[in-house]
Amino acid sequence: MSLEMLAGGLATSVQDLGRPGWQAQGVGAAGALDADCLRLANALVGNAAEAAGLEITLRGPCLRFTRAGAFALCGAPFELTLDGVPCDPWRCHPAHAGQVLAVGRALRGARAWLALAGGIDLPPLLHSRSSDLNSALGPLPRTLRAGDTLPLGTAARLPPASPARWSLDPAPWFAEAGGVPLRLLPGAHYARLSQHARAALYGSVFTVAAQSSRAGLRLDGTQLDLVQPLECVSSGCVPGVLQLPPGGQPILLLAEHPVSGGYPRIAQAAAVDLPRLAQAVPGTALRFAAVDMDTATRLLLARRTARTQLEARIRARLEPT
Repeated sequence: MSLEMLAGGLATSVQDLGRPGWQAQGVGAAGALDADCLRLANALVGNAAEAAGLEITLRGPCLRFTRAGAFALCGAPFELTLDGVPCDPWRCHPAHAGQVLAVGRALRGARAWLALAGGIDLPPLLHSRSSDLNSALGPLPRTLRAGDTLPLGTAARLPPASPARWSLDPAPWFAEAGGVPLRLLPGAHYARLSQHARAALYGSVFTVAAQSSRAGLRLDGTQLDLVQPLECVSSGCVPGVLQLPPGGQPILLLAEHPVSGGYPRIAQAAAVDLPRLAQAVPGTALRFAAVDMDTATRLLLARRTARTQLEARIRARLEPT
């Protein structure tokens, strides 16, 4: 079974949970910007958590099913139709051979994740099917376009005869980037910020710049400065690091960040808030608030526990009675 891409959308890419463990060899993890949403979409169609799906940005693709299957879309609300008939997100839908699934524009936020029964079955590269667009790495190292054909694996169960009568509540899993402040832990070089810069980091508004990508969000706003210039030894990076280049405008790293960097690390976004960063569009206003390690860890563990429990409930609900 395969999918025929009739239109690729604005920036649609194949993503799974990434390829961690290769940074020492210079290879980044990449993967879905919101692993929770991809995992939940996979659960709805009966896939394993690590199955590859499509990450959709701002305007989605149009694709044709060559055989019967099933799909689910989780993340930001998008226009979604099957043969012109509207479909609800956060729900499993069947699709028959020849039917056309169209994902239109984002109604809020920026990104959603489309899971397809069986998962996208491209040959793995370093144990992952993810497209690292920044490094041009992966079995399909670019965004999708019209004419592409994506193979699908064998579904774990027969496609449903009709849309599921139940759906997930998106409220615990989707939140826009703006509004509530994003929580920051102090970085290794936070103490090197001037008093003015420390106050501005938590007291002013930063705007997501147009040059942002899956590698990171470039932020415009109050220019931050250090007490004195600092030469840093390049060291490993992780998603959520807030770097400060010489120009004074910070960069918040995302999934396709460089494996190492030498800019001062003034803060680290709490991991529990990283899914919100996936929904940031250029022009989004961001505010930051300080958080301690214990609180950030507790919030992250609570989210992961809730997701694991929800995945288990979905699997139990899909089991034949």
